This record gives sequence, structure tokens and C-alpha cells, in this order.
Amino acid sequence: MIDVLLRYGPRLLDGLLTTLEIVALAIVVGAVLSLPVALARLSPNRVLNGAAISYTTFFRGTPLLAQTFLVYYGAGSFRPFLQDVGLWWFFRDAFNCVVLTFALNTAAYQAEILRGAISGLAKGQFEAAKALGLGPVVTMRKVILPQALIVALRPYGNEIILMIKGSAVASVVTVFDLMGATRLAFSRTFDFSIYIYAAVLYLALVEILRRVWNVLERRLTRHLKPATG
Repeated sequence: MIDVLLRYGPRLLDGLLTTLEIVALAIVVGAVLSLPVALARLSPNRVLNGAAISYTTFFRGTPLLAQTFLVYYGAGSFRPFLQDVGLWWFFRDAFNCVVLTFALNTAAYQAEILRGAISGLAKGQFEAAKALGLGPVVTMRKVILPQALIVALRPYGNEIILMIKGSAVASVVTVFDLMGATRLAFSRTFDFSIYIYAAVLYLALVEILRRVWNVLERRLTRHLKPATG
């Protein structure tokens, strides 16, 4: 077991860094995409609302593995078109396809988190902003979103943790993330202990994130706690 760790430990660490890169990019891009989707879900416009519902329903209701296959292998079916529009360079790379798929997936979940947080705010917040003469964009940016993001902190943390664990899907399309490096090591050694080491790394990563998120949540919500004494 120690020999396997010494030999393939650096590969596992490289895979861990790849996992972190995939998750970080997907979460950030997903966060950017989630805002317009969440606003569309709250919109009284039936077309926008219907499109947003269709998007979130598909990505939340189908397996991440199937979505990854659709993007990665589906892109190959449209290779001539993608070459014509100059996008084949992006879709021929498995890493790019994984990040895109994960971003679209987490955007659907983040949009629902944000929508729920905004819907949970008191209606008086909107009325007070309107009484002060603030426009809809300023109201959303300076009044509503800051409060909604505080409310959504815990669900956002859970979504990041789920994305870390779900990132193992990347290994099935030849991306050497942590699980991909683990599978490679096992295929060469047939030593099951390599999966134990990978599980420990996943557990450590999730636990570190959980603790950091708890500290962040306490700091950002300390003004919401009632004063004592």
C-alpha cells in the first residue's frame, strides 16, 4: 500500500488540482449564468419564465453523467458545423466540455437557490426601494441581491460540495481529475488501496471547504444575530 502511494501519490495530487480547477471554473461560470436564469424564473413574462423552467428542469432532472456525454460526444456529431463557426477548438478538449457541462448543471441549481432566496425576502424591501426612487436594476443590485446572497450562503456551500463529489464524472471522458488519476493507478497496479487514498482526499477537501464555509457564514451573518446582555 505504501509503495503504491509513493509511486502514484503525485499523480493523485495532480488529479486533485485538476478537480479543484474544474469545480472552481464551473461554480464561477454557473454563478454568472444563474442570475439571469433566476430573474427569468421570477419574471411575469411567460416566455422567459417558461424557458427558465425548462432549463432548470432539464439540468436538475437528468443525470450529470448523461449531460456530460451529451456535450462531449454530441459535439463530435456536429464537428463540421463547429469547425465552420470556429468553436471546434473548444469542444474537442474534454476538459472544456466537462467545465461547460458542470457550469450549465450548477447554474440550474444555483438559479433555484437564488430564486428561493429572493422570493423569501420581505416585500417591504421592494416597496421601500421604490419609495426611495431607486430603479429596478439598482434595487436588485444594491438592496435585494446582497440580502438574498446572505440567505443563500448555506445552500451555495452544499451545492459546491455536491459539485466536488459529482466531479468524478469527468473521469469517464478521459479527464485526469482525482478520480481519473485513481482509475489509471488502479488499472496499472490492481491495488484497491488507491481508491481509499482517493476517498481520503475527497473527504479532506470537503471537510476543509465545510469548515471554511462555516467561518465565512458566521462572519457574514454576525450582524443578524440578536445582541446579548
